[in-house]
Amino acid sequence: MILLSNRPRLRFAPSPTGYLHIGSARTVLFNWLHARRTGGEFLLRIEDTDLERNRPELVDNIYEMIEWLGLGWDGEPVHQSDRFPAYAEAARQLLATGAAYYCDCLPADVDDRAKARGEAGYDGHCRDRGLEAGPGRALRFRVPDEGTTTFHDLIRGDLSFDHASLEDFVLLRSNGTPTFLLANVVDDVFQEITHVVRGEEHVNGTPKYLLIAEALGLDYRPEFAHLPVLVNKDRKKLSKRRDSVSVVDFRDKGFLPEAMVNYLALLGWGPKDDVEIRPVSEIIDLFRLEDVTLSPAFFDEKKMAHINADYIRRLDTDDFLTRVEPFLSNPAAMEPLRQLVGPIQGRTRLLADVDGAVDFLLTDEVEIDDDSWQKGVLKHGDRSVVMLDGVIGGFADVEWDADAIRSVVEQVGIEAGFVNDEGHLQLGKAQAPVRIATTGQSVGPPLFEALEVLGRDRTLERLRSARRRL
Repeated sequence: MILLSNRPRLRFAPSPTGYLHIGSARTVLFNWLHARRTGGEFLLRIEDTDLERNRPELVDNIYEMIEWLGLGWDGEPVHQSDRFPAYAEAARQLLATGAAYYCDCLPADVDDRAKARGEAGYDGHCRDRGLEAGPGRALRFRVPDEGTTTFHDLIRGDLSFDHASLEDFVLLRSNGTPTFLLANVVDDVFQEITHVVRGEEHVNGTPKYLLIAEALGLDYRPEFAHLPVLVNKDRKKLSKRRDSVSVVDFRDKGFLPEAMVNYLALLGWGPKDDVEIRPVSEIIDLFRLEDVTLSPAFFDEKKMAHINADYIRRLDTDDFLTRVEPFLSNPAAMEPLRQLVGPIQGRTRLLADVDGAVDFLLTDEVEIDDDSWQKGVLKHGDRSVVMLDGVIGGFADVEWDADAIRSVVEQVGIEAGFVNDEGHLQLGKAQAPVRIATTGQSVGPPLFEALEVLGRDRTLERLRSARRRL
């Protein structure tokens, strides 16, 4: 009899054939949340039995991204490539009891026979041929001809599969390496895993998992929970080939790990009080696998960015600057960034967006973006002329602080005709010629605070240069 651990044990078992993606990160998180809430353990296991496809650098990526997210595991990671003898022994037992047999069918042969009979899957061609182990021969599990396998899913309820609907599946590939089905059963028993929490694409593999355990004579049945699929904006299943889903890419865009964890927790689960943005400590207390929804979860990068902006605003100044620094292409930008940190931090959605925000402060002559000049200055014709002339005169002797600078821009903007039908100032349009003349871009940090830092002399010099250009 297999004795399950006296406290919950969960595992995440990725295959190092690709970078850790959003779906896998959500699976890590839900396993981790249940383990932390229940005082259990969260174990990491690397499914590296497919020797031809595995890449060592992807194992490093898995470690790095899980640690970056702050979702540490317990104990040392288990590598399945170190446990081949255990899988071979399990395969030997299954073969000896008649629960498995060798098959020399090529994939093309299997497909041809399936097309001929108008069905998909393997047809049991080698069941009674009595083949022995040999080059190019795979070991298949002999699924019982009759009966059903039933299990309870914490999210989906009771599920039942007729054995007649299951094909004889592969346990050992033709090169002798184990498939994940055999390896996971053996390792879950070895590690005393109590809860198997994974994506819904594994639902159909669960009866096979249980049949293997039964055929090995193991009195072992963990709790199962299959998480809902993640979909994109078109409601299609999120795909590594089609969608941007790599966790490292989101890190490099400037998402905060705590913001990503908060958002990932909402993909298929939500707190009953509907408060979405909250510390992970509160999420741990509230999280229940039984509360995870069946419906597909929409991965919305814009919403994640909104949550990220909220987390950025809550950082203290020093922490914000520390986190931004690696994203700055020009180290010299740090000092002027400190002078504008308040308004810039309040508007930042992604840390990478800060790069270049203060470059206009680091040069004597600003380079004006042509597209911005056309749309923000030339498009407004004489109004831009009046605007530039007016602020050049107004800035000459005004007290040099953000509030006074704003007052001048607002007054000149009305005089230049940047008003709507009701006569109200259109400040965005009015300040565009000033912003483009002084920063070179149509977007950037809050203009009035930026000009205060730029200084009166440099501001006037750039405005006069732009006026001459007009």
